[in-house]
Amino acid sequence: MQYTAKDIIKECNDRNIHLYHLAIEDEMNKNNVSEEYIRAEFYNMLDVMGKSSSNFLEKESVTNMGMIDGFAKKMNDYYKKGKSFCGDDVTRAMAMAFSTIEVNASMGKIVAAPTAGASGILPAAFMSAKIKFDLDKDTLINGLLTSSFIGKIIGKYFTFAGAEGGCQAECGSAASMASAGLVQMLGGSVEQCFHAGSFALLNVMGLVCDPVAGLVEYPCAFRNSSGVINAMLCADMALADVKSVVPFEEVMKAANIVGSALPLSLRETGIGGIAGTETACNIRNVYFSKFDK
Repeated sequence: MQYTAKDIIKECNDRNIHLYHLAIEDEMNKNNVSEEYIRAEFYNMLDVMGKSSSNFLEKESVTNMGMIDGFAKKMNDYYKKGKSFCGDDVTRAMAMAFSTIEVNASMGKIVAAPTAGASGILPAAFMSAKIKFDLDKDTLINGLLTSSFIGKIIGKYFTFAGAEGGCQAECGSAASMASAGLVQMLGGSVEQCFHAGSFALLNVMGLVCDPVAGLVEYPCAFRNSSGVINAMLCADMALADVKSVVPFEEVMKAANIVGSALPLSLRETGIGGIAGTETACNIRNVYFSKFDK
């Protein structure tokens, strides 16, 4: 299997196929399963995403720490007023991203796409697109397969672990995957999928991972909410035929170098950044005191 954008684009053009076709072929070859099985599994993932992204829109969440309780409902209530700066689609997507992160923080069922810390981005992007464009099941599955294929390439050149690459590795990768999927679902080309994926990582390159008390809640919730918007705007730029000067795999290599250069205190250790503030340290001390008794 080729892993450079140039080679993949050429293969798709030569064979007149899409990235989701390559994703299916790769899964079939590696796991000896049928296309029907793969599509059924991806539909199951979409079902979980749909539920997690809507679970806390109408009711307030209750998490162990209480740092992000009710954010999704507040955002959804605000969306309903129809007076946001960003517009209804964007505001609703933000609420959906909050919802999944709150489901995760309350020990509910989510799809780690690609991680629990970034699990709100893909569901919000896909469910927002489903509502706005009335997308059918097959279109959504093809989009998610496209996202998964982009994820395979990210995994080769970069990492999904905040402990290795900072939040750019989690929310940046999720936005990259989501943006490519959005482009696919709206009929964009393979090349445009790669451009969108490149933009999304470029926009957050160097983003640190600094969870308060080491928990995937704060500031993770906000980065998921902004991450879905990153995915959407990057999809729009790519569909407008704006192009990335640097190839996709080179962007990922650069992000890997940047992530390695981040100090350990800014790589999911819960020590630096926001996690190192006085308030965050007090929250951490209260949290860990529960285990000292």
